[in-house]
Amino acid sequence: MPRKCEICHDARAILRRPKTGQRICNECFFYVFETEVHNTIVESKLFKRGDRVGIGASGGKDSTVLAHVMKTLNERHAYGLELFLLSVDEGIAGYRDDSLETVKRNKTQYALPLLIVSYEQLYGWSMDAIVETVGRKNNCTFCGVFRRQALDRGALMLDLDHIVTGHNADDVAETILMNLFRGDIPRLGRCTEIVTTGDGFIPRSKPFKYAYEKEIVMYAYLKRLDYFSTECTYSPNAYRGYAREFLKDLESVRSTAILDIIHSGEAMRVAASVQLPTPAQCERCGYLSSNALCKACVLLEGLERGLPKLGIDRSARQAQQIIAAGSANADPVVRAVEPVHFERLRQKALAMRERRLNGSDTAHPQSSACAGCADSCCNPDSNDSDKD
Repeated sequence: MPRKCEICHDARAILRRPKTGQRICNECFFYVFETEVHNTIVESKLFKRGDRVGIGASGGKDSTVLAHVMKTLNERHAYGLELFLLSVDEGIAGYRDDSLETVKRNKTQYALPLLIVSYEQLYGWSMDAIVETVGRKNNCTFCGVFRRQALDRGALMLDLDHIVTGHNADDVAETILMNLFRGDIPRLGRCTEIVTTGDGFIPRSKPFKYAYEKEIVMYAYLKRLDYFSTECTYSPNAYRGYAREFLKDLESVRSTAILDIIHSGEAMRVAASVQLPTPAQCERCGYLSSNALCKACVLLEGLERGLPKLGIDRSARQAQQIIAAGSANADPVVRAVEPVHFERLRQKALAMRERRLNGSDTAHPQSSACAGCADSCCNPDSNDSDKD
């Protein structure tokens, strides 16, 4: 005799939840999954009515499910949010160009505005060009640093109040393990936070912090969502992959291992005697940094000077000293693109908000990479982009 759903006790159970072991039906699974995400949002007070929220969209399962669930919950519970899709084109041929086609379909399916920003647009380098320069080892460092900053730049272009990303429980647990293995105390202290800040102004949160990756895959499959499933061309060499394999081994013998690691990370406290970096602003681009130059500017300087491993093989202090000495003794580096200063982006965002509140903003928010916008906030190649 077929098993009945352990929640509704009516429909046939067709799946077993990896997170709880319950045998439940499709509809009850959808309900409990969405309700748990809603509870995370409400209990953590992630948003307030009227917020403009950007959904980090890559076309993968996590971001596609996030877009679907955020739209569903916003309508069901009347959050009063204005939702946008925000994508980053790293410039990986045969991978990101294909996944962005999925994002563009999601834009239509969910009727949400879309903004795409690219590494080449913002920094003058694509990931393919970076990998060609630095090789396949440590290339994920460049991508991660540039992507985080690119999201914040895109958020300011759209004048967002908040960014949400599809990081799930598995991702959080992996990050905790990675920071433990590396002895990275500053990151270990903040990697379990559900809300962080990128440029120091725009909050970024993880509504899927307690959602298992397996359940996200099940949700996407059972809902027949349109998502891109190919792994990044360069990811097999990523350090995270080793942490992921270790986590999967733990989960195979203890199904609660993922949440156990997260709760352990949440309970950790950095001793008062540990001296943590003092956040400030990058002297060059205005991004949040604990050094004179932020990590993105150091990596970009290394690429432009023909020293691609400057920000990887050297300590932060050594890298800053080399850059300072090079600037004093050599001709200035000629960059293909000079990243727009964050303070300028913030001023543009404030001006957009003022126009919108006055009912006079018709140029923004536009989708698809501010297509046709000649303003330097969106187009670093415009004629006045060198004033900052």
